[in-house]
Amino acid sequence: MSRKIVLVIWGLLSFFFVQADESRARWITAFENQSASNTWLCFRKDIHLNSRPSESVTLKIAADSKYWMWINGRLAVFEGAVKRGPTPEDTYYDTVDVTSFLQEGKNAVAILLWYFGKEGFSYQPSGKAGLFVESLSDEFPLYSDKSWFSAIHGGYYTPKGTQPNFRLSESNIGYDARLFSESWIVSPADSLWYPWSASVEVGKEGCKPWNKLYPRIIPMWKDYGQKEYTLREWRRGQEKDTLICHLPYNMQLTPCLEVEAQGGDTISVCTDNYKGGGMYNLRAEYVTRKGRQSYESLGWINGHAVYYILPKEITLINATYRETSYNTSFAGSFSCNDDFYNRLWTKAQRTLLVTMRDTYMDCPDRERAQWWGDEVIESGESFYALCPQSHLLMKKGMYELMQWQKEDGTIFSPIPSSNYQTELPGQMLASVGLYGFWNYYLNTGDTATIADLYDSVKRYLAVWEYNEDGTVKFRSGDWTWGDWGTNVDIKGLFNAWYYLALDGVSRMAGVLGKEDDAADMKKEMSALKDAFNRAYWKGYAYRADESLPHPDDRLQALAVLSGLADESKYEAILKLFRHYEYASPYMEKYVLEAMFRMNRPCEALERMKKRFGKMVDYPRLTTLFEGWGIGPEGFGGGTYNHAWSGGGLTLLSQKVCGIAPVKPGFKEFSLRPQMGFLTHAEMSMLSVNGRISVSLNRSEKELKIRLSVPSGAQALLPVGEEVQQVKLEGKKIFKNKKFYPDKRYKADFSDGQAVRISGGEWEIELSYR
Repeated sequence: MSRKIVLVIWGLLSFFFVQADESRARWITAFENQSASNTWLCFRKDIHLNSRPSESVTLKIAADSKYWMWINGRLAVFEGAVKRGPTPEDTYYDTVDVTSFLQEGKNAVAILLWYFGKEGFSYQPSGKAGLFVESLSDEFPLYSDKSWFSAIHGGYYTPKGTQPNFRLSESNIGYDARLFSESWIVSPADSLWYPWSASVEVGKEGCKPWNKLYPRIIPMWKDYGQKEYTLREWRRGQEKDTLICHLPYNMQLTPCLEVEAQGGDTISVCTDNYKGGGMYNLRAEYVTRKGRQSYESLGWINGHAVYYILPKEITLINATYRETSYNTSFAGSFSCNDDFYNRLWTKAQRTLLVTMRDTYMDCPDRERAQWWGDEVIESGESFYALCPQSHLLMKKGMYELMQWQKEDGTIFSPIPSSNYQTELPGQMLASVGLYGFWNYYLNTGDTATIADLYDSVKRYLAVWEYNEDGTVKFRSGDWTWGDWGTNVDIKGLFNAWYYLALDGVSRMAGVLGKEDDAADMKKEMSALKDAFNRAYWKGYAYRADESLPHPDDRLQALAVLSGLADESKYEAILKLFRHYEYASPYMEKYVLEAMFRMNRPCEALERMKKRFGKMVDYPRLTTLFEGWGIGPEGFGGGTYNHAWSGGGLTLLSQKVCGIAPVKPGFKEFSLRPQMGFLTHAEMSMLSVNGRISVSLNRSEKELKIRLSVPSGAQALLPVGEEVQQVKLEGKKIFKNKKFYPDKRYKADFSDGQAVRISGGEWEIELSYR
């Protein structure tokens, strides 16, 4: 065969494969779309199938900003798409299995798209409303293109009056039922009425303004279905009545109603969180048509109660709600013989869930923003409180944090964000360090993510410099913030956070085989520790800013937890903790953990109850507050659903019950309970390696343990000087510092010897001197 013929054949084959590989899907929008804020668009496509698909059918769907999809009149996706911003330029896409919705013959696909179109603390607008749909199965050839019908949804509008604060990308939602019929969801696409027209093709996958598509890391939302309210009460007025519908707990919800009306009356809907955090948040309006009708406002809001404000001319038939949330489960639990700590743990768990969705949030009402100081606390809770599916939200956040890194190496939050991007140096160091990225790895064993992000993290550490005395040079960042409140020794805090970041990143380097990096960072840590103690230890406290009236309890805590403070300083630091309480609920977690680290569990538990008592004991509210005040009218100038206050959940599971990972993914974990004055405590968690459960019963000289260890995992039970004897399943294996007769139970531990316990159900007895 001649070379010319070969080239011709190769050219034809190349053309064929290029054509076959090129997606038929296009980004589309409606002909009349001008991408104004709070625009709602409808898209319709009918597709005929000779038979139901023999294999699963998955759709790849991207949108700016959110979408709802019905197939053959059945709801297939309730609020699809993740808020835009895997990078400052790019967009996420969903993969949705639609097999169960398909049928032989005509299949009607209807998609409602909500374009936010305005800036906020949790979203990066592309500037144009658009939809992209691509079937990944040849048996269901559905592709978004100009053959789809589309229209601006004429029923939606932006209500007049007070608007949401500038932190929120979402708008208030108004809906006039007189102006648009929802029959478009099921009517044949070729019979749609004016102003429907052919969709406009904007470009192929990868085109501007949506650019590269990144797969959605997190699962689709969990839909609990429509439910009845637990309690209703009326407040009667002269012209309007208010129906207050109470919820069982603070949740993410969409309000629903069914009414009989003459048409043209306006119903207003909001929750008790409408001014959460002191700022106006989100509300909804519905204008009735004549007759019996039902409506669901699709933008989620949150709270403990929903308010329906109805004109007297309207007859309310029913009011319900749909709860949705991040798709995880309450797989963890904790209880003890003091109900205060049980309620603290439960409220923290509830607060955690209501602050999870597209990202970890500081709060679900005022701003919905991914602040990284909050996320470090939240992710630490999730490992004990939720199922492993929750870990993906931290993973998504880690990639976003580093993929938004600036050219000068700095990182910032909240991200994704379009109108506020701020380096808070302390929070940024917390994110990449021991309590952030390293804690994620230790709990998940996800080496791939650490490997992907390591170079960017190392690049951020290089932004920091040293003073001539060896301490870390102060960086003001874009927002010089160490904590809410007063007496913040911020220069000292930044030194401690940098040391914790070095520690975490050096361990990452070791895992990735970057031994030179790890060694260099360890040397840097040693030098910084010496400099920190020379410069800041004053004989009774650490003080970097001696102009402050008192030593900062936050700085003392980080010095202990980082290892910058050795044990000779513990007693002095404990005295300070007994006198000073400057930390906010955010930093209080670290103060309490430091007390556990110094082996003062009684004092840690007492301080926990004192500081969190008001918010835990506050009736009706199921979530924890941002500040130390009490109740919706006095919660310290913040929200009353703020997950940074939930660090006690982690401490009760990790310190009181003593369960903490030693090797990645809980393949090996410690059992080192610090029960303080408690006589009973138990916890259960679902690790990536299986369920771990422990029940503890303590008397003055004895501790009885029931322990469940997953198959393939091992628990390490330290035996310190205070332990006289250990029995495993009634068999004596340790007494008076000696293991016998079975050496397989012995293990070296970080600070001594330990009993090694393999997978199974165990009963253990410890006797103390």
